[in-house]
Amino acid sequence: MPEQQWTIAATEQPPEWFIQAVKQHTPASSGIYAAQLLWQRGIKDRQQLTAFINHKAYQPANPFEFGQEMHLAITRLQQAYNIKEKIAIWGDFDADGITATSVLWDGLGQFFTQNTQLIYYIPNRLKESHGLNNQEIDHLAKQGCKLIVTCDTGSTNIEEIIYANQLGIDVIVTDHHTLPAERPPVAAIINPRYLPREHQLFNLSGVAVAYKLVQALYQSLPNIAKHPLEDLLDLVAVGLIADLVQLSGDCRYLAQMGIQRLQADFQQPAAARRRPGVGRLLELCQKSGDRPTDISFGLGPRINAVSRIQGDASFCVELLTSRDVKRCNELAEVTELANTRRKSLQKDVQAQVAQKLTQLDLSTTSVIVLEDAQWPAGVLGLVAGQVAQETGRPTILLSTEGLGTGEEFSQSPIPNTSTPFDFAQGKSLSTSPQSLARGSARSVNSVDLYQLVKDQAHLLHRFGGHPFAAGLSLLVENIPLFTAAINQQLRQSLGSTTLTPTVQADLTVTVADLGKELFLELKLLEPCGMGNPVPKLLIQNCWFENSWHRNQQDWQGKKVQYIKTEFDIRDDSSRSAFPGIWWGHYKDELPIGRCDCIAELDYNTFKKRYEIRLIAVCPSVNSARAKRPATANSTQNGLNAPLSLTPLILDWRNFPTSDSQVQTRLIASPPLLLEDCPTNWDDLRAWLRRCLTISSSQQLAIAWSKPNLQPPNQIWLTLVGIAKYLSRTNQLVTRVQLLEKIGITHQTLFVGIKALKYLGFTVKRQDRYLQITWHPSDSAENLTEAAVERFLAAVREEQFQRQYFAEVPLSTIVAIASSDNYMGTNF
Repeated sequence: MPEQQWTIAATEQPPEWFIQAVKQHTPASSGIYAAQLLWQRGIKDRQQLTAFINHKAYQPANPFEFGQEMHLAITRLQQAYNIKEKIAIWGDFDADGITATSVLWDGLGQFFTQNTQLIYYIPNRLKESHGLNNQEIDHLAKQGCKLIVTCDTGSTNIEEIIYANQLGIDVIVTDHHTLPAERPPVAAIINPRYLPREHQLFNLSGVAVAYKLVQALYQSLPNIAKHPLEDLLDLVAVGLIADLVQLSGDCRYLAQMGIQRLQADFQQPAAARRRPGVGRLLELCQKSGDRPTDISFGLGPRINAVSRIQGDASFCVELLTSRDVKRCNELAEVTELANTRRKSLQKDVQAQVAQKLTQLDLSTTSVIVLEDAQWPAGVLGLVAGQVAQETGRPTILLSTEGLGTGEEFSQSPIPNTSTPFDFAQGKSLSTSPQSLARGSARSVNSVDLYQLVKDQAHLLHRFGGHPFAAGLSLLVENIPLFTAAINQQLRQSLGSTTLTPTVQADLTVTVADLGKELFLELKLLEPCGMGNPVPKLLIQNCWFENSWHRNQQDWQGKKVQYIKTEFDIRDDSSRSAFPGIWWGHYKDELPIGRCDCIAELDYNTFKKRYEIRLIAVCPSVNSARAKRPATANSTQNGLNAPLSLTPLILDWRNFPTSDSQVQTRLIASPPLLLEDCPTNWDDLRAWLRRCLTISSSQQLAIAWSKPNLQPPNQIWLTLVGIAKYLSRTNQLVTRVQLLEKIGITHQTLFVGIKALKYLGFTVKRQDRYLQITWHPSDSAENLTEAAVERFLAAVREEQFQRQYFAEVPLSTIVAIASSDNYMGTNF
């Protein structure tokens, strides 16, 4: 991967009056950090500050500021209400579309009887594209529908709207996506893109536009609705934050109000919640609903996962709106399983994309375009976004799997190379689906991806989206032409500018600054989102202690979904350490010695503690580092070769670290020393990655001894004996202490703890410590024996792997590392 570039946000000291004004909202701290952030983000007068921090001081826009179109929409809905017409809500399958559908279902449901007068339809992500289609319009006509109300979609569906009109169906469009060249033939179209860019409604997402329609109907038909309009705000907040729109104007106001409603409902007993489905989802992702990240990292991905994995996400509306606790719990479990499966698929595709990236010369690549016949289309957008962030380059991933449409943002086909494209109608006559590659594109570094793709429309079948995300399909034979053309176009527009992955820090802090006071001070900026990102904190000249990582497996206990490393961070500002977490990384990737890092300050609801979430890390500029070796050629042991020709991997397994030659090398050019025998290739690769990704790479010396293995039964008896002792003495123990005492891995210890539970042991986690108590149980003997046998089998497998790595030739290690491109730029 290209070397990451760190930047520090331009700082301008705010005036003292502004600092004091901010401090009024954060009396427990100085307010200087929040004041600095707010000032550099354009909040520079008292009125702006008050409205930004306190939603009660903000004056939201009246829904009729949409003008004539809102009046037309309400007139048509009143007509439907008076003559009891049947209405269909036409939604979309992402989180914004699902919540928008739910808002209309609950909101319009106050005026039209659900399931008889009012129904809804959500396209299948894997079989249909976004927007209207004639086949389902036919079906709605046969059911007697006279009005379709879209949400989060429909603005460019000109032909489909005309077709609906021919069948006697009117259409009200509520949307926030690209506008057509001319107003479509609809009863009304409510889209904030018609408003001036500076208008407080301009950035509304699909769910917020739907809410404004319901709000206008509440105002026009008062005293009919039985439930207050504000009951919809929690759904609005979920859709707004999950859709990553700019949280300014009414967007910020609605998100602030909605998060309050979300948290208040979650604090109720499950049976008393207005939205038991949302509450159960929060429980499953161990969130409480009081933070925007509870949505962006918890609720949003789970709602999106359903359509990515199953295609049909219709039941999500029931999950979000039903009051049936049992039914909601069932649907929440299905949603959680879909998200688990999504993580597994995403991880698989990420690994395959990483392999393909090693075949690209990123120095000559401006737009990454990769394709594969086996990639599931539903996760391509997620992976493309990650690759774009890591490489600093717009990324397009294409799949030829099945007949799914992937993430196509447009609803109409685009021509092949011989057919002109009518942008006013979003149409071409070419609809041939043969040999189509379909996929998703994500941008970075302010590159307008939508315009890039649009300029290659003559090579595409379909496309649509916005500057940072797009969906597209094209004939497979057009992929090479498309790749060359879009790369040439971006290179020409960039000129001498180099695309580099960039992380920007907002503030420089110390470990002593971290904690509750700073967290509450920075919380003034929430909800964060586009245009107001979560503050990134630069911590310099720090180091890490007590690190350990854990592999999270899928629900069948097979594939590893993700990894995470927990640690303590320290610096010279305090004698106390501060906890943190690094998602997607092994502990061995943390630099040894002093380093600099960029992190976000967070509160872990599950562990009830403040912690940092590591974003990026590199050795400190003051930390001395050995130079990268000139070659990775292998020698017998790496001790006697000239320094310029020393291998990347040194085999010191037959040389104790007290050996005089080893001591000489440790002093002259110290390598990273790996003395713990690994049990799988991933552990070894993590150390290799650590060598190659730190600045001025070091060599890796594998220096583990031949393992002294105890019989598995003896290890089990030792584990039981320690558990009894800890229960009797009421002492706490860390995982690291247990592992060192018993000599097994985290994964095997996890199996052992499961087996202990069948003997009546209870193991509770208290932050990083374990508390073990024992109440002998009457568990079935066969179940206990099976659990113990699983532990013994895990120990035997681990010992086999240790024995293998104690004897595997260095040439094999180098060959496997080289074949996986771990000696190059990508891991």
